[in-house]
Amino acid sequence: MIVSKRAVSRLLAMGMIFPFCCMLLFSCGGNKDEAIREAIEAKKKEMKELAALTTSVEKGVVTISGECPDKSTESICVQSISSIPGVKNVVDNLTVTPPPATAPAPVVIAPDDPLTRGVADAVKDYPGVSATVKDGEVTLTGDIKRASLQKLMKSLHSLKPRKINNQLTVK
Repeated sequence: MIVSKRAVSRLLAMGMIFPFCCMLLFSCGGNKDEAIREAIEAKKKEMKELAALTTSVEKGVVTISGECPDKSTESICVQSISSIPGVKNVVDNLTVTPPPATAPAPVVIAPDDPLTRGVADAVKDYPGVSATVKDGEVTLTGDIKRASLQKLMKSLHSLKPRKINNQLTVK
């Protein structure tokens, strides 16, 4: 088999062109990723929801991470990134920020002067019962009928004392 000089030169030329074409193909993928990065940066400037998020791009796949205030904002962010030309897929590593914990309502303790007046008014209907107030605490002494005890305690609790010391004798 005889190979002509012309065939050899064609093979050599193809051998040189093939690596060059491969380099062009690989570099085009990088350019696409760079174009996607630039588009993401432009969207971050126009959409406040995207501004604090972190993104990375590899072979057309965008990974986003960071915190969103709610699920709807997370969805908007993912859709915005997905709509960029050249994005093949979006990996959503976003977390939704939990709402702040609400503190329990503080216990309101009535000051002594109004509390003393309220206790005196509540106790006046129960002969044999006396009450004293000191530092927000009500101390009950004396005798009371079982049927009346619950009603008295309910009216005293509505005055919001710090504590009720029940030293009553129930008859």
